[in-house]
Amino acid sequence: MDLRQLEYFVAVAEEANFTRAADRVHITQSGVSAQIRQFERELGADLFDRSARMVRLTPAGAAALPHARAALAAAQAIRHACDEVNGLVRGRLKLGMITGCNVTPLFDALATFHRRYPRIEIALAEDNSDVLVESVRAGACDIALVGSAGGPPDGLRSLTILSEGLVAAVPPEHPLAEHESVPLRRLSAYPLICLPVGTGIRSVLDQACTAAGMRPAVALQATAPGAVADLAARGLGVAILSASMAADHDGLRAVPIEGVEIPALLALVWRKEENTVLRALLPHCRHAFGLA
Repeated sequence: MDLRQLEYFVAVAEEANFTRAADRVHITQSGVSAQIRQFERELGADLFDRSARMVRLTPAGAAALPHARAALAAAQAIRHACDEVNGLVRGRLKLGMITGCNVTPLFDALATFHRRYPRIEIALAEDNSDVLVESVRAGACDIALVGSAGGPPDGLRSLTILSEGLVAAVPPEHPLAEHESVPLRRLSAYPLICLPVGTGIRSVLDQACTAAGMRPAVALQATAPGAVADLAARGLGVAILSASMAADHDGLRAVPIEGVEIPALLALVWRKEENTVLRALLPHCRHAFGLA
């Protein structure tokens, strides 16, 4: 008796058909039949009644089936346990990331993770934060780097990377550049350049404006913070960014915005049900972001 025979036995029992079972286990129908016959000889009992068009379990087969399933599950559990102990994690990591977000520590984490677990395939998808959060909830992404307003998304585990306020980023010659801060209401006098709806920064701005009873005058929007900053540097409007985003652009003056109580968060989010691959990745992320 071996695991292959148990697998074929369970397949035939569940499909009630030798041909469909053969397709399921990817061998010929004659190969499945031969292995089942050998298994029956070893057990000294017929497992299937083959007299009708549909293959049926005999009483001996029905008694054996739950034990066969348990043996296959135990074998799989042994493999998973040994993989984790030996660090031989296999699988696929599906990672989501905000479009145009260049977060070096995340790339560092992926690099060290790949060196430690070279057998794991890494897939990367970019989108806005709202879409990424739903992808994580649906299981399409294992983990995602997202922006959010005020706090991490409900129902998910999270690791907050940054929590900071909004700034108005303007060229040195702009009227706002000489101020230490700017009231939110004063921004209504200028065309704004923002990230699109569905991003954390935009959610913070929209919520703050709603709370203040005003509507932001968004003239332009771009999916990448760098593009928002470049448009502002050319005098096309006031860029609304987080403090760290604005700090990446030497040609702009970052002026804190008064009256925005909601922080802009950058966070890694994942479902509560952690798989083996995700558990292996998280320590690398915490270390890379200095949160270990």
